[in-house]
Amino acid sequence: MNHKLKNTEVKTTSNQQEEKPKVRFFDIDHDDAGQRIDNFLLRTLKGVPKSHLYRLMRKGEIRVNKKRIKPVYKLLSGDVVRVAPIRISEKTDEVSTSLNIVASLEQQILFEDDRLIVINKPSGMAVHGGSGLSFGLIEALRALRPQAKMLELVHRLDRDTSGCLVVAKRRSALRNLHEQLRNKKVQKFYHALVKGHWSTKLTRVTDALKKNDLKSGERVVVVDNINGKPSETRYKVLQRYQGATLVRAFPVTGRTHQIRVHCQSAGHSIAGDAKYGHDDFDAQLKPKGLKRLFLHAASIEFVHPKTEQKIKIDAPLENSLEKLLANLTKVDN
Repeated sequence: MNHKLKNTEVKTTSNQQEEKPKVRFFDIDHDDAGQRIDNFLLRTLKGVPKSHLYRLMRKGEIRVNKKRIKPVYKLLSGDVVRVAPIRISEKTDEVSTSLNIVASLEQQILFEDDRLIVINKPSGMAVHGGSGLSFGLIEALRALRPQAKMLELVHRLDRDTSGCLVVAKRRSALRNLHEQLRNKKVQKFYHALVKGHWSTKLTRVTDALKKNDLKSGERVVVVDNINGKPSETRYKVLQRYQGATLVRAFPVTGRTHQIRVHCQSAGHSIAGDAKYGHDDFDAQLKPKGLKRLFLHAASIEFVHPKTEQKIKIDAPLENSLEKLLANLTKVDN
């Protein structure tokens, strides 16, 4: 995304005087085309309230090709957006790259080019800030890549799930991958350590799932084959252990907490799952090194939006999970 930002000159009476806001011009290129102007401005002019942007559009102080527009106007390649002088709040919670958790993300990058970043997201890190969190993975990546014009999540992972997470560097790449997700062209494979002996014959779980919001505000997903949304997860046994099984899970649909709830409904809760797990199972594994949810996005396959070649990215298990498996007793399949 290479839209050019041009500022008109503003004279100041003193070097000590705070610089006044300037008129801004944005040249829209192919990557920015197709999105609504309100969404473009909210992303580009961070710190400006949505209500203020809408007011400026109503007053004609935000124009496209010198013409008034409405917030629903979809930008075209070659458009020139003019924004009247507007002060943007500089009071933002910047993410420090000196923080260990942020600096360590550099070593977790599995793939990067001018279109994408694929990162091995650590367990315990939310994909974005909010709900009491000052920042998440996407904010940390933006701090690590300040030169990037755009970094946006292509999909999400639960906070306690680790593994492959794709971030787009261009709007065109984001659109392309979202289309692949809608058309089920993206394949995501997870590894999970579950309770008990998972039968080789159990290759599919198709229970419908429904989201429930509790009074506490917590979101819980339950099996509801009457009112729930159709869901499917396919499974393959990778290794059996005494009292546990390592399985590969392929979510055909992408419901919230799908793999975790399908494992629970099959009678094989995932190790370390505080919401859908089994306390006795977790208690048996903690002395062997269980410290987190054992659900890991092990690989992802998709067509690269630029090269149009199919690529597969693998994310290795973190050391704590490898050590846990090493402490378990293998049994014959």
